[in-house]
Amino acid sequence: MIARFYDHIFSGVSAPVRGIILMTMATAVVSVMHVMIRELSREVHAFEIAFFRNLVTLAFMAPMILSSGPATWRTSHPWLHTLRGIIGAFAILTWFNSLSMVPVATATALSFAAPVFITIAAALILKESVGPRRWAAVFFGFVGAMIILRPGLLEIDVGALLVLASTVFWAASLTIVKLVSKDDSSVTIVFYAALFSTPISLIAAWPVWVWPDASQYVRLVAIGCLATVAHLCLTQAFREADASVVMPIDFCRLIVTTILGWIIFTEMPDIWTFVGAVVIFGSTAFITYRESRLKKVKDDGTARPI
Repeated sequence: MIARFYDHIFSGVSAPVRGIILMTMATAVVSVMHVMIRELSREVHAFEIAFFRNLVTLAFMAPMILSSGPATWRTSHPWLHTLRGIIGAFAILTWFNSLSMVPVATATALSFAAPVFITIAAALILKESVGPRRWAAVFFGFVGAMIILRPGLLEIDVGALLVLASTVFWAASLTIVKLVSKDDSSVTIVFYAALFSTPISLIAAWPVWVWPDASQYVRLVAIGCLATVAHLCLTQAFREADASVVMPIDFCRLIVTTILGWIIFTEMPDIWTFVGAVVIFGSTAFITYRESRLKKVKDDGTARPI
């Protein structure tokens, strides 16, 4: 049923265009969601927000899984999904906590370093060959992060460190997605992530638990729905098109979150945040381009490190 609806909506649309549309939707939804998290974290602890985010996603996905039949929830990678759920829970907990501490645009800028850590994980865990040019891009990605953080010139913000920790966890999670997406659908991947992340986030939230009021419940459910839509769009975008096609769109997150942060919270990052973001995004764009080239070379049967 889900597949038929998706095919109907995108009937006659090429795969790269579908990927671009889905990535644009994910970028817009994620930007709004992050601003909502920062606003709500003034009233509700970030861990509690993270729990409701996972719970709503699980409630949203369960009927889709059940109505689609056993083929949707069956997987040949149960342990990888379990591991991803655990890692994903830590990624969400650290990320939501960081949004309560640092300007949303600063957090967004630092989060662009995810592909840098994915490259490292691919080399160490997946044993992918990484050539000197991609390692150079990794180095410049770290330079960009240091431009934003400026250790020694500014006091290191705990929130900024949480962003980096979340980025590492997120990179590890996406590395696992690379493995399971070969056999499992986007719906299956998102469902299992929520299934394992929900109890972990509840354990983290319980010591700081405060029962929300009606307006807070509405916003918590909205955040969970937005997260689910964004996760589905993001996962499917990478299935439809090469990362080199869809990743540049992700930079729009910084523009959107900067505008929303300025309007809602009167937060405006300094110039060095934008400089660092450009350096980080430039390095990740190069990594994405080289990975796309490597995939094409592999398809031609002449793979080599690049």
